[in-house]
Amino acid sequence: MLNQQAEVLLQKYCTALAQQSGVANVAKQFSLSNPMDIRLREAIMFSHEFLQMITCNDVDQLSGQVIITGTSQLLTGRKAGGRFCRKLGVDGNIYTLKETDSCAALDWATLSVWANSGNEGQFFRMMQEFMDKQFALDMIRVGFNGTHAAETTDPDTYPNGEDVNKGWHQIAKEWKGGSQVLTDPVTLGAGGTYATLDAMGSDVVNHLPIEYRNDPEVVLLVGSELLAAEQFRLYGKADTPTENLAAAQLDTIVAGKRAIVPPYMPGMRIAATTLKNLHLYTQKGTRKRAAEDVQDRKQFENKYWRNEGYALGIPEMYVAIDESAITLV
Repeated sequence: MLNQQAEVLLQKYCTALAQQSGVANVAKQFSLSNPMDIRLREAIMFSHEFLQMITCNDVDQLSGQVIITGTSQLLTGRKAGGRFCRKLGVDGNIYTLKETDSCAALDWATLSVWANSGNEGQFFRMMQEFMDKQFALDMIRVGFNGTHAAETTDPDTYPNGEDVNKGWHQIAKEWKGGSQVLTDPVTLGAGGTYATLDAMGSDVVNHLPIEYRNDPEVVLLVGSELLAAEQFRLYGKADTPTENLAAAQLDTIVAGKRAIVPPYMPGMRIAATTLKNLHLYTQKGTRKRAAEDVQDRKQFENKYWRNEGYALGIPEMYVAIDESAITLV
């Protein structure tokens, strides 16, 4: 059961949320005013550092040309009899947003514990931080795992949101034949296709178009299983300080590039791109909220609805070896 203190704090939380949003009852779906829209967007973005590193933009339309936020192309030169100019953008690179629902449900037992853990302000903060973080992690999870957008999603069959929307990796697979996602079988380890993770990472970077390879912002996104296997190999043979240092730095540098292990990226995948090349779009004016204590389910439900989707700023600036292609030796 929900204890009395938790019940009082929940009522105050809903009252405060209603006052901030300018509505009488937050149990009913309501749209956010522009200041509240911006506030919620920023709160979710800042709840996880990865969202702060990629490109998160609000857009006007459900579908349109992907927004260019940077390029590694050469933009300097000359032209006989005129002025040199190079067009930015990639023809045919279109984003599509889908209706997306998120709901963070907190059971009564958890809320009762939270109510006893501090004052009113601490309770409100725990409620908000929990919601923001869970929604942020889901956005990242779908970005790395999404393959399609089903009319009705099935989280039991697709626990990583594969059916919520098309994510970055899937977009690269479908771009002009999917040549950026390598699917031929390879092995990693002694005697394998790649003896080391450095060798594998170097090959992935070398599959980028030449104008992108030396971009200082190119990073390697490394799956946790690949990193763990390589660390095990390095520590197992680390007989010198140099080898120990290499093993210790593996989670920050691979093949001379900054290495990042993103949350929820498949553990056997490796990709080269810039973080700003990963785009997450939300349609302006579509963010809607609701929050209510649902007696039948014995939980408090905090809901967030919007139109959302993913894109690659420059599809050719994303190259990966698909997780299905890699086997550890």
